[in-house]
Amino acid sequence: MPLRVLIVPDKFKGTLTAAAAAQAIADGWRRHRPKDALTLLPISDGGDGFGSVLAERLGAERRTVETVDAAHRPIAAHWWYEPHSGRALIESAAIIGLAQLPPGRFHPFDLDTTGLGTALRAAQETGAREVLMGIGGSATNDAGFGLARALGWQFFDEAGQPIERWSHLDQLHRWAPPESPFPLPITVAVDVDNPLLGPRGCSRVYGPQKGLRPENLPIADAALGRLAEFAAAAHGTHLDERPGAGAAGGLGFGLRLFLRATLESGFEIVARHTRLIEEIDQADLILTGEGSIDRQTFMGKGTGQIALLCQQRTKPCWGLAGVVEAPTSTEPSTALFQRLAAITPTLTQPAEAKADAARWLALLAEKLAAEPL
Repeated sequence: MPLRVLIVPDKFKGTLTAAAAAQAIADGWRRHRPKDALTLLPISDGGDGFGSVLAERLGAERRTVETVDAAHRPIAAHWWYEPHSGRALIESAAIIGLAQLPPGRFHPFDLDTTGLGTALRAAQETGAREVLMGIGGSATNDAGFGLARALGWQFFDEAGQPIERWSHLDQLHRWAPPESPFPLPITVAVDVDNPLLGPRGCSRVYGPQKGLRPENLPIADAALGRLAEFAAAAHGTHLDERPGAGAAGGLGFGLRLFLRATLESGFEIVARHTRLIEEIDQADLILTGEGSIDRQTFMGKGTGQIALLCQQRTKPCWGLAGVVEAPTSTEPSTALFQRLAAITPTLTQPAEAKADAARWLALLAEKLAAEPL
């Protein structure tokens, strides 16, 4: 009997976008079950692919802006605009993303979020009435310092000299906001709930993968800690302690502080705008996946959230991945996923899988389609 199959993967990081992963799964599935009705719905939790995933569902037009990447190198970056609603979509990873930079070439002290300011100005000048911004996948750890400066904020040390690098924010003595605040409401998609500072703060949890070394951490802590002190004095509340403040190297904190942005779960934003729950309710089987199904999958990541939604609706959910980490006894993988399947080491080895990820993912989907349902 033909099935209604919802194919709803996240990206396979470093190899396939969510859209490419969805297509590969569909191609493999059709080889064995050509009569099934397939719905492809790639997702994002706020990082790489956020803009394109939402743009396709919302009918937003792709626009280009001349700006700079995290290292201040000129780039032509994409953003998206839907004229009817006046909604602009901005994906930080496409502008200041870690994947935009050659590995190991730049130190995080030399990187900032300046390039996002130009994109926000472009959205404003186009006539946008609101902004949706996904901030996952950033290369930066500046708590929005570069973005703030790009939009007119000024920062001074005790001698009255401008502070031009975020790592010097420990010398912050005075700041001056722009005469005209940025006027558009901004909703920020975050995929983590870390605070700005402390053991779970951005510098210590995510900084190392961006290039922060142990000897750099006291400098980063002092710089962002001083900025947090100013924020607390100005607002009478500790924005740095709010969930998501540590997202994207503190950009979650910076967007709340400098632009009065609202932070939301990136998965929930995408789910709402793509009518994900309705699609799940209409499907007989849901196929989801990501590069690695592991502990983080069950800590709010998109793939795990899809499986949880399916469990709540008594819908079968199968997980496909490049690799599946063996679950511990306390992890709910067996309860959330009716089946889990991995490319490696079942079908091939990691190097071959990464070299032709779409082919191997299609083969994995074909193998699953051949199994009894």
